[in-house]
Amino acid sequence: MPAESNARLTGVCIDCRDANELATFYADLLGWDVVATHGVNWCQLRPPDGAMGLNIQGESWYEPPTWPEQRDKQHKMMHFEIGVTDLDAAASRAIAAGAREAADQPADRDQSRLRIMLDPAGHPPISRLSPT
Repeated sequence: MPAESNARLTGVCIDCRDANELATFYADLLGWDVVATHGVNWCQLRPPDGAMGLNIQGESWYEPPTWPEQRDKQHKMMHFEIGVTDLDAAASRAIAAGAREAADQPADRDQSRLRIMLDPAGHPPISRLSPT
């Protein structure tokens, strides 16, 4: 049995070029609140129930990853899996908030159950919008 730890995961931080733009996007997409900011380069979001949140950090050196991955290009380092009950409505909401649908969709996946979207900072995919 693992030893008990006093550490707990409180959030995930993602990099981008414009922290405010990306924080606004995820707040709109998820219905969360921006609860803290520090200058123009850092924002924190939390869901209404106060559960684990999302930190957004702006960096001038940020290079968007490519989707799908390509040799000698910046690869994705993480992505979000977001379950939804209505795939088309969720994709439309993401687009209205500032996302774009990835031109490349996995050919080996059921397109009626999965949609790869890119967030405004180019994180590929921001979500695999699949009905829950």
